[in-house]
Order: sequence, then structure tokens, then C-alpha cells
Amino acid sequence: MTYNQIISEIKKLGTKKNVLGMAKFGIRPKVKVCGTSIVDVRKIAKRAGRNHQLALRLWNSGFHEARHLANLVAEVDKLTKAQMNKWIKDFDSWDICDQTCSNLFDKVPWAHEWAISLTKRKPEFEKRTGFVLMATLSVHDKKAGNKDFIKFFSYIKKEAIDERNFVKKAVNWALRQIGKRNINLNKQAVKLAREIKKIDSRSAHWIANDAIRELTSEAVQKRLIIENKK
Repeated sequence: MTYNQIISEIKKLGTKKNVLGMAKFGIRPKVKVCGTSIVDVRKIAKRAGRNHQLALRLWNSGFHEARHLANLVAEVDKLTKAQMNKWIKDFDSWDICDQTCSNLFDKVPWAHEWAISLTKRKPEFEKRTGFVLMATLSVHDKKAGNKDFIKFFSYIKKEAIDERNFVKKAVNWALRQIGKRNINLNKQAVKLAREIKKIDSRSAHWIANDAIRELTSEAVQKRLIIENKK
């Protein structure tokens, strides 16, 4: 598919109802929103195939859905830190941040170190990206060891006091996903959550309580025990 064909299809498949629905879930990007469903976006991406130059053009198109397509058709081996940094600075909604990390950014060799460096940034979505990467890496990076994720703990604890919605939710997500990776990390993550709970911060209390609730739940504990026996 060509760039023009893709943009035309995005516009055609979009609905005002979806635009309003997205807004209700806090998706209000600065670029244009067509209201095309993520299901349709994925179908278009499959037909388009991997094409890095197309991805770059789609990202710069000025359409929210085109950016979702960009992270699906981009080629990981052609990504550079400069390009990733440019896209991160363009993040203007939680969904584009999360999908770009999950579909693309967590595949690069420097994803772990990049995640840590991003947590030190001030802009809300840039900092969120660091913690979203921690969360998605805990799911997708099967080769990483426990130590690779324990390295994230000090940054999770430090930024647990950030009251901004999109940061605190990402910090919480990172903590929960790491704690669900295996039984040993679960114990470490619960311990960390209890330390965070002692911090005098509403954000820290929410992050800790929510993480402890899920990580100590019967469903999670049962699954981890079964997996540990395999």
C-alpha cells in the first residue's frame, strides 16, 4: 500500500463516535484524530508490510492513527536512538506511547538502558515512556534475567511520588508487570511495594496498594506457583 492509500483508508474508516469514545478514555492528542479503530489499523498494517521509510512518513503525517501504523510497519533494525528520541518527544497520548513501546521500542538492543534514562526526564509522556518500557520488557523480553528487572526498582521507588496521572499509572504498571514475571520477582516486587507504601505521598500509596492487591491475589499467586513447578 502507498502512503496516500493508507491515509485515505484511515480517514474512510474513522467515525466521530470513536473519536468521542477515545476522548472519554483520555486520548486527546494534539494531532488530527480520525476515529479509526485499532483493529482496522492493524489490518492496514498487515497489508502494508514492513517499510521503514513509509513509517517515518506516516509518523509525520499529522494523523494519530497514522502514528499507530508507523510503529507497526517500522523496521526495528533501522531504528536509531535519534529517531526514537524524536518520536518520544512527539508522544501526546497514553495510547500512542504504550503501543509504540509494545510494538517497537522494546525490541531494540538498548531498550533496558533507554528505559532507565527516560525515567529521569521531566515531560510527562517522556517519563511515562521509561516505565512503559519496563512494563512491556517484562512481558516481551524472555531472555532477560531477574537482575535486569531488579535494576529498575530504585527508579520505580524514586518516581512513585510523581502525582501526574500518566506517570503514576505507568510506574504502577511497571511494578505490577515485573511482579507477575515469575515467583522470585513477585516476592521482590511485593517487598518494594510495601516500601513505597511507607512514603508520604498519595501517588506512592495508590501505586503500592494497587500493586500489592494484584501481586498477592490468589489468581496471580496460583499461576506463578504452577509456572515455577514446570
